[in-house]
Amino acid sequence: MELPQNAFKRALKAGKPQIGLWSTLSSNYSVEVIAGAGFDWILLDTEHSPVDPENLLGQLQAAAPYPTHAVVRVPWNDMVMIKRVLDIGAQSLLIPYVSTAEEAKAAVSYTRYPPQGVRGVAGTTRATRFGRVKDYARRAHEEICVLVQVETQQALDNLEAIAAVDGVDGVFIGPADLHASMGYMGEIANPKVMPLIDEAIRRVRKSGKAPGILTPNEEHARRQLGCGALFVAVGNDIGILARGAEALTAKFKS
Repeated sequence: MELPQNAFKRALKAGKPQIGLWSTLSSNYSVEVIAGAGFDWILLDTEHSPVDPENLLGQLQAAAPYPTHAVVRVPWNDMVMIKRVLDIGAQSLLIPYVSTAEEAKAAVSYTRYPPQGVRGVAGTTRATRFGRVKDYARRAHEEICVLVQVETQQALDNLEAIAAVDGVDGVFIGPADLHASMGYMGEIANPKVMPLIDEAIRRVRKSGKAPGILTPNEEHARRQLGCGALFVAVGNDIGILARGAEALTAKFKS
């Protein structure tokens, strides 16, 4: 059996914009619903949702039959969690709160087997198709996509150094935490911060890596695609459900 190809990673390398949806409902059933909606990728969030590895496995299995690509945001830049998420079959990871090149190098090392990294070796995992993928340990890195999330002023100051790390495929700008780090808690589109986000996207693209962002605002999404963003989440499942439910209620109770 051949190593499964990562179409998402190939699309980013080719400079093809990928439109995605954030998923934090923590349900394999809801993941199957959105996986068939036509998005290029969906983000399975384990940082800000009550997801454990077994629950995440069900979500990956629910998405697998569909052409949309599952990206997993791990809860932290942690060797053990990254190992476990890779072993259950995730090929693309978003790693939060990376502020320095050293932290980016550590993140990459957690996705690589020795001697290039420190990922623990297990031969009969879902990632290896239970031992059926030929030369998995030697070739796994070819199809693993490492996306690091920058969300502080320190990270912006180190942006080029982070993007230059070998093995980093993309850099995601975290708008909510970036605003908070600059004193604008609860905001995601402050006029003093938005130009910095636009410029950060251009800086990442100039570095030769793929920039990404999440915004449920269509105008902002199109603006950031225009700045060169290549993987853009244009909404989230909870937001769609909550706002849709409220809109329906308002039709009958206003």
